[in-house]
Amino acid sequence: MAHVLVTGGTGFLGSHTIARLLTAGHTVTTTVRSLERRPDVERMLTVAGAPHVDGVSYVEADLTADRGWDRAVAGAEYVLHVASPFPGARPGSEDEVVVPARDGALRVLRAARDAGVRRTVLTSSFAAVGYGHGRTGRTFDENDWTRTDGPGVSAYIKSKAVAERAAWDFAEREGDGLELTVVNPVGIFGPVLGPDYSASIRIVHAMLTGGMRSAPPIWTNTVDVRDAADLHLRAMTAPEAAGQRYLALAGEPISFHGIALALRARLGEAAAQAPAGTAPAWLLRLLATVRPALRETVPQLGVVRHASNAKARKELDWSPRSNEDAVVATAESLLRLGLLTG
Repeated sequence: MAHVLVTGGTGFLGSHTIARLLTAGHTVTTTVRSLERRPDVERMLTVAGAPHVDGVSYVEADLTADRGWDRAVAGAEYVLHVASPFPGARPGSEDEVVVPARDGALRVLRAARDAGVRRTVLTSSFAAVGYGHGRTGRTFDENDWTRTDGPGVSAYIKSKAVAERAAWDFAEREGDGLELTVVNPVGIFGPVLGPDYSASIRIVHAMLTGGMRSAPPIWTNTVDVRDAADLHLRAMTAPEAAGQRYLALAGEPISFHGIALALRARLGEAAAQAPAGTAPAWLLRLLATVRPALRETVPQLGVVRHASNAKARKELDWSPRSNEDAVVATAESLLRLGLLTG
C-alpha cells in the first residue's frame, strides 16, 4: 500500500476518492484551504463508510499560492490532483478562471516533481475534450481536444483545456521523470456525502424540489462519482496508464428529460415534481435575453456529444454504473441526508 496525496479533500470527488483509497488500505494526506474544514471532511468520509477516518493527515494549501505544497507532498508516492477552481458566478474576465486552474495544476506538479513523487493523476474534464466543435455526430475519445476558440466555450470550459495542456507540457519539458496520467470525467453524479457536491447534482436537486418545471432540451454525459474515484485509483497504479488520458463516462448521453423519467420510474412519489415534459428551445433562447443565468446554456440546446469509454474499459478493466443508476443514487442520497430543503 502507498501514501497518497489527494488535493481538495472537501470536494465531492475528492472526498469519495479519499474514501476509496482508505478502503483499499492506502494512507492519505489531503489539502484543504482552511484546516477548519477538517471536521467537514471527516463527516463525509464517515457517511461514505470509510475506515480509519482519523488517520487522514491534513495540510492547509491553496492552488493560488505556493505555501504548504512542499509539506503536502512530503512522503507521497502518488498525487491525485482532484482540486480545481469552479466559478460560483459568471466571471468578469475569463482569466479569473483560466489562470488559477492552469497555475494551480502547475504548482502541484512542480511540488510533486521536487518531492520525487512517482506519478500524478490529474483530474481534468470532458470540457477539455469535446467542446468548441459545434454540432457534430462524431464520437469523442482521448485523442480529441476542445477548441478553445470554438462556439459555446465558456471561461470554465476553456480553463480545463488550458490547464490540462499546460500539465502535459510541463511533464514533457520539466517533469524530470514524473509520470502524469489524466482522467477526464463528464458530469459527475452519484451519492452525495454532504453539502459539498458537484454542479451536476443541482440538476437532480432542482428536479426533485420543483425548481425545474420543464426539462430543457439538453443532453449530458454522466459518471457516478464512485466510478470516477475508482478510475483514479486504477490510473494511479496501472503501469500502462503512465502518459495516458482516460475518459470517465457511463455510456451514451442522457437528456434532462431522460433523467427526470429515471427519477420518476425509480423513486415514485419522491420524484413527483420532476419535469414531465421538455421546454421548447425557442422559449429558453427568449428567456436568456432577460435572464443572464441562462445565457451559457443556449449554445448547449439540442447538442448531443457522444464519447467513448472504451479505453478505460479495455486498458484498466473499468466498469462504470449506468446513467440511470448514477442519477437515482444522487436523488436517494439527497433524500437520505435531508438536503432537499435548501
